Amino acid sequence: MDADPDAMADASSIGSLHWGDVVVVVIYFIIVLAVGLLSSRFSKKDNLSGYFLASRSMHWIPVGASLFASNIGSGHFIGLAGTGAASGIAVAGFELNAVFILMFLGWVFVPVYTAAGVYTMPEYLRLRFGGQRIRVYLSVLAILLYIFTKVSADLYAGALFIQRAMQWEGDLGLYLAIIVLLAIAAIFTIFGGLTAVIWTDFVQTVLMIIGSLILCVMSFVAVGGYTKLIDLYFEKMPSPNVTAYDSNNKSCGLPRDDAMHMFRAAEPGESDLPWTGMTFGLTISAIWYWCSDQVIVQRTLASKNMIHAKGGVVLAAVLKFLPLYLLVFPGMAARVLYTDTVACSDPEACRRICGSESGCTNLAYIELVLNLLPPGLSGLMLAVMLAALMSSLTSIFNSASTLFTIDIYTRIRRNATEIEQVIAGR
Repeated sequence: MDADPDAMADASSIGSLHWGDVVVVVIYFIIVLAVGLLSSRFSKKDNLSGYFLASRSMHWIPVGASLFASNIGSGHFIGLAGTGAASGIAVAGFELNAVFILMFLGWVFVPVYTAAGVYTMPEYLRLRFGGQRIRVYLSVLAILLYIFTKVSADLYAGALFIQRAMQWEGDLGLYLAIIVLLAIAAIFTIFGGLTAVIWTDFVQTVLMIIGSLILCVMSFVAVGGYTKLIDLYFEKMPSPNVTAYDSNNKSCGLPRDDAMHMFRAAEPGESDLPWTGMTFGLTISAIWYWCSDQVIVQRTLASKNMIHAKGGVVLAAVLKFLPLYLLVFPGMAARVLYTDTVACSDPEACRRICGSESGCTNLAYIELVLNLLPPGLSGLMLAVMLAALMSSLTSIFNSASTLFTIDIYTRIRRNATEIEQVIAGR
């Protein structure tokens, strides 16, 4: 009797993943844990400088890679590709704006922070303006923001990818994925300190660039090249059964007319990303994020000297040119290749497809990974998504523990030794 093809497929796969994909993911976890634990063995973890600032001994290459990896989380893969699929390239303005602001970090802010000899940004504000209350307030506020914005968003995006790849149904699968990710990220963050975090960020940056570059090339090939991508992006429409219609009987799944405009109209109601806000408003918030956020600044403070700090900043700025090509354009390709899934606009149809009535553009990158890549490469891209998530999580964990220990714990235990503070940080 002939073997059942479905049974054979089930035997060689887990969820949507082939066994080859699972092997690649396992190898990824082994490499990351090995790098993290190995680097932690050679780091000084018995004093504050060693645990929280890697003894101020990091080379500019891992510093720059860690700056990039700390910023690029799984939310970027989901969000940038999804927004690219929904409205075009203007969302890349967030990434390109950072190129200029990073120069401010390296040439204006870091010299001041280094001269002050601080570990945290609230600590610098106390030195600059005096008073302890503002220091404690800002530390608590930063930790809460990390929990409710950065950690929660990245965990959701990463868990969503894993849940869809493994075909885990319901909330239980989502929570299981989150617990596994948190446990692995915690292992080398707790035991290795900033040294382990930066070196694992370096490895994961290399993995993210290689993997996303492969998918980018395959996306362009699948749609027939850059010119064909732009033409099809405006031409491909979702089926009538998955799209809603406005009062003029016009499909709500249509792409924006200004999808290929980086600078869009500033008139109210005319644009989702007006050029005035993207140029002036974004720059103000970007200076706060890139030049005073603990997660970002802490990497530059770990540099050997100012030359390495500036070199790391320049490397991170160069890498910030990549998301437009590695994430936004593939998201647009996903709309062309999987139009009914990615571009659906009918609430009932969208809820059936992805569980969200507001649309399914968040599935753009996931659809490319699961449907476009062969076994093995799908596992590589799952590892890339995990790398993006893990690098963000470990960076946030380390920076949050630095804020708690330096700015809060020392107010509770005023005579705490450095060893005690390192233990509290862990």
